[in-house]
Amino acid sequence: MRSAALAALRNAGVSDVNAEIQLSLLLEAELRGVASHGLLRLPRVVDRIANGATNPATTGKHVWRGDALLEVDGEQGLGPVVAMAALDEVSLRAEKTGVATAAIRNCDHLGMLAWYAEHIAGKGQVLIALTVSEALVHPWGGRRAMLGTNPIAIGIPADPHPFVFDMATSLVSMGKIHDYANRREPIPGDWALDADGNPTTNASAAKFGAIAPFGGAKGYALGLAFELLVTSLAGSAIGPDVKGTLDAHNPCNKGDLFIVLKPANGMATVISRFMEDIRNSEPSDPTSPVRIPGDRALHTRAQRLNQEIQLADEVWTRIQILAEKNQPSAERGDQ
Repeated sequence: MRSAALAALRNAGVSDVNAEIQLSLLLEAELRGVASHGLLRLPRVVDRIANGATNPATTGKHVWRGDALLEVDGEQGLGPVVAMAALDEVSLRAEKTGVATAAIRNCDHLGMLAWYAEHIAGKGQVLIALTVSEALVHPWGGRRAMLGTNPIAIGIPADPHPFVFDMATSLVSMGKIHDYANRREPIPGDWALDADGNPTTNASAAKFGAIAPFGGAKGYALGLAFELLVTSLAGSAIGPDVKGTLDAHNPCNKGDLFIVLKPANGMATVISRFMEDIRNSEPSDPTSPVRIPGDRALHTRAQRLNQEIQLADEVWTRIQILAEKNQPSAERGDQ
């Protein structure tokens, strides 16, 4: 499967280096059980390149707006490629300044933010990552999509694995709804509204409606705050004016924000010990141990490393078609 996906990107004109970055993100999402941000998105990446909405070669244009604030014009580049180039630069700066921020506009969908958080935390630094999407979430008490899903990820150094927290401010991601639609499975009734503003369990209908904010009014307020914060720093589009995170034609004009910080010396040990204390604390249900955010994803990853990735038939078929120019006999079990 990995070889077929890589061939699909190469056939689209993506360099080997950039294809590896893009594919690593998608495969990591699959391994962690986040199918909504995995290979499901690969055909759209290829379509966007073919339609001229994405530039597969650029890593973005960098201008330091201040000693610790990097302004990035993504120049419609692949999200992970532009983001990693920016992160590399602000990570180096943060070692000198203690904190450095990259404010990015005009690059494609970043994918699973946990991937970036783990990368930076693995280098011994703290990362706060924020991004905006097209208007997919209705405001609390509303019936129309006005806000993005606006996820946040936080990575903090620890042993044996960094602490990684990744969540959207919507109840679910639109990618997850697309995944349910591809599998022709119903969604829970509290996830989304249809195009008429009514609750629906039909995933296909939800694609044209609005997702609920998580946590009611508080989740709505947090999502709005994140959108205003990212947009104000990145100088990017806002609300219903955001385009290009879900379609194959529009240049992507949303904003992204990465804040890299240098932690105090020796704190990784303190944090690691505290997280173990939490894991070992008494559970309310003796059959269900207390977990740290990210534990379930790491467990899933360990289980799936030597297993075949399961894709919806139509997604796998599309990837095969995109790869067939160079790899007509790609095998589904090749990870």
